[in-house]
Amino acid sequence: MPEASGWAVWTRGQRVHGPVTDTQQEDLAGRFLQVARELEAEPGSVATQERITRAAVDDVPGCDHAALSVVLRHGPIRTVAATDELPEQVDAVQYRTGQGPCLGAIEDREPYCTGDLATERRWPQFARAAVAETGVRSMLSFRLFVRDDTIGALNLYSRATDAFDDRSFALGALLAGHAALAVSAARAKEHAGEMDRALATNREIGIAIGILMAGRRLTRDAAFEELRRTSQALNTKLRAVAEFVVATGALPGRPASGRTGLRRRV
Repeated sequence: MPEASGWAVWTRGQRVHGPVTDTQQEDLAGRFLQVARELEAEPGSVATQERITRAAVDDVPGCDHAALSVVLRHGPIRTVAATDELPEQVDAVQYRTGQGPCLGAIEDREPYCTGDLATERRWPQFARAAVAETGVRSMLSFRLFVRDDTIGALNLYSRATDAFDDRSFALGALLAGHAALAVSAARAKEHAGEMDRALATNREIGIAIGILMAGRRLTRDAAFEELRRTSQALNTKLRAVAEFVVATGALPGRPASGRTGLRRRV
């Protein structure tokens, strides 16, 4: 977190301060303006999340591995992007023991850093298991949030002790801020696309229901039931059956060959 005297980071339970010069701040701003543009260009949330973890390894001093953990709407915290297997292994230990820098950053709403998990006392069960199972020694975790909405955490890892310094913290904090905005924007864009597709599907189904009501003198509920039964009988998506009705004016039937010309459910 930025303070009047510079950056502060929790490491081995003590607060350590280190100044960030004006020149360094200009360098950081320029680099992360480029990162922000790269994130904006990614096509979806999965690609955006993967780009964030690559940027962490490329640009944060001491970071050899990185991952994103997200808070699911109905369910546990889950790792959704990782540069390799080590972050997933470390995160699995955190989820299993219910403690660690990532979970602490999300719950306490502040970044956490450890320079040596082998001597770490804040998360004893996690620390012992993580060192024994993965060899990781240093971790730096930032909460990802937009306003009060917690998205998850950006986690940085290294098998070296004392891998992260004040510059690591400064760069990691900036990346975490850009990451939260980028992931939120990518999710919003995907949601809008899903809504558009849902509306298009509902429109096709509504038109097909109208055709069946007029052609077969059915009620709305009966026409929809015809579409549903045909979809189940042909193991075909309801949307595909509706599109067939709109194109031909009739329900698809099963020919002797067993082929309907419709796409099967996937």
